[in-house]
Amino acid sequence: MFINLLTRCGETWFAHPKLARELVVMIQLKPKLKAFLLFLFFAMVFSCKPKQIFTDASKVKSKPMVTGSVIERYANLLGIPAKEIRNEKLYTFIDEWMGVPYRAAGMTKDGVDCSGFTTILNKEIYHTTVPRTARQMAESVKRKYEDELKEGDLVFFDLSGQKFSHVGIYLHNNKFVHASASGGVIISDLKDPWYYNYFSRAGTPKG
Repeated sequence: MFINLLTRCGETWFAHPKLARELVVMIQLKPKLKAFLLFLFFAMVFSCKPKQIFTDASKVKSKPMVTGSVIERYANLLGIPAKEIRNEKLYTFIDEWMGVPYRAAGMTKDGVDCSGFTTILNKEIYHTTVPRTARQMAESVKRKYEDELKEGDLVFFDLSGQKFSHVGIYLHNNKFVHASASGGVIISDLKDPWYYNYFSRAGTPKG
């Protein structure tokens, strides 16, 4: 039984049954060895526990360590002082949509795609109208360099070999909110190697 516990983290310690049996005998004869291995086991269990990382915030509202007001929670999530978040309406909107599943051509909380989410956010928060598709948005923005990005700017990605096929809304500290095909509405990091590899354009919506 003890040998089985030592393999709980997915690593097989003993490939040979004979060696395992010998260890069991040693444990029975040497209490100190048993105590040491018990300590080692518990150290392994706790080291195997996944860390809570908030790069992907699709479940931010259920994270017990993220508490407080909308501003406090999203400041924590973005890694910035709360005083830097001035548009509480924007983050309340994001909070209400967080975790909504992805649906191609979707425009509701039953399911939404990246351009649909961007369209709704711009209409409700900034009172501007943007084109319906990510590609049309990319072709119509006032282009910016990466280091010029401000909250509300749009960031575009070339996914699946298609130019400007994905769009998100820039927030702060390299974070952007978007409707991901795999995770629904989430907040991700622009500097994440996967996203950054496909990052192709950024700019401010005209209007």
